[in-house]
Amino acid sequence: MNIYADNAATTKMSKAAIEAMLPYFDQIYGNPSSLHSTGQYAAEALFMARKIIAEILGCDAREITFTSGGSEADNQAIVSAASIGAKKGKKHIISSAIEHHAVLHTLEKLKKQGFEITLLDAHENGIVRPEELAAAIRPDTALVTIMYANNEIGSIQPIAELGKICREKGVIFHTDAVQAVGHVKINVVEDNIDMLSLSAHKFHGPKGIGVLYAKKGIPLTNLIEGGAQERGKRAGTENLPAIMGMAAALKEAVSDIDENTAKLIPLRDRLIEGLLQIPHTVLNGDPKLRLPGNANVCFEGIEGESLLLLLDSKGICASSGSACTSDSLDPSHVLLAIGRPHEVAHGSLRLSLSEENTIEEIDYMIEAIKEVVAYLRNMSPVWRDLQEGKRSYVIQ
Repeated sequence: MNIYADNAATTKMSKAAIEAMLPYFDQIYGNPSSLHSTGQYAAEALFMARKIIAEILGCDAREITFTSGGSEADNQAIVSAASIGAKKGKKHIISSAIEHHAVLHTLEKLKKQGFEITLLDAHENGIVRPEELAAAIRPDTALVTIMYANNEIGSIQPIAELGKICREKGVIFHTDAVQAVGHVKINVVEDNIDMLSLSAHKFHGPKGIGVLYAKKGIPLTNLIEGGAQERGKRAGTENLPAIMGMAAALKEAVSDIDENTAKLIPLRDRLIEGLLQIPHTVLNGDPKLRLPGNANVCFEGIEGESLLLLLDSKGICASSGSACTSDSLDPSHVLLAIGRPHEVAHGSLRLSLSEENTIEEIDYMIEAIKEVVAYLRNMSPVWRDLQEGKRSYVIQ
């Protein structure tokens, strides 16, 4: 059996996305900036894709900027808001300790430029408390950037409430919604969002294409200089095939969101329940306020890397956290931020499902993971010490 359970890293492209892209490779292949008819056919398609995405997000098409993905969108949103704030003497930014590195590394860069960064606690369930955000906002706060849903532990933030606080305080509110778009219902107006980042390959679209939504009146700082594409805010000829695939994938994901959610939540909960039957295992993230397809646990006494390799030999594709940090030997910053000790954080497993997964696959994964965990624990001197009472269990 071959099971793909790493959809938080990337998803399989949908047939709708592939079919939407094909004409723009060899039929409508013009440059959207060209004035001749071949270019204008491309420009019309570009406008339609922008309009489709804007309607789904609940915004105006002119508030949509196409990017190379979520990381670029995060960077441009944060740098733009920082620039706006600096011009007004505001150099304080608030975020959370569990953000994606596209956000955290950008904030580190701004810190070296004189900005003060406050990282809010996400607590054990991985959720930022609105009252703590309200207390952290200062007169010199330029930006609040809190992710919509965490890419590792799946916790969904109270975005509308957080955004409302920012709106009342007159602070720009950005959310990295890369993991959420296409999986939970989002409306930028109802959610009080000023800026939002998304990436197509997280909802069965192509890689290398994303969107930055920026509310009208928020000027964007260019990361790439050159031509006047994207209203002069993102130079470079637009990747029209990818954009068309993204629009088609997002339209399909949103139209099927209720059906997919109704299928995924029982599968997710069955998987979590099965994994928690393994002694000394803990769930990471909120048990209810989490992405429909996300299951993340820590097993005491094992190393996540060995777990992944053995699961792969059993035909299961999984991860221990963000794919962007898979080469790092350090434990997940997200798990450390929610209070998991280093020795426990090293034994993490993230399984992220899609609507294509089946109950048979869930049951196979549960049994396979039980076998692998038992095998690794039997080989572990740490586990032996725990069983002999030489060490105390962290996970009861």
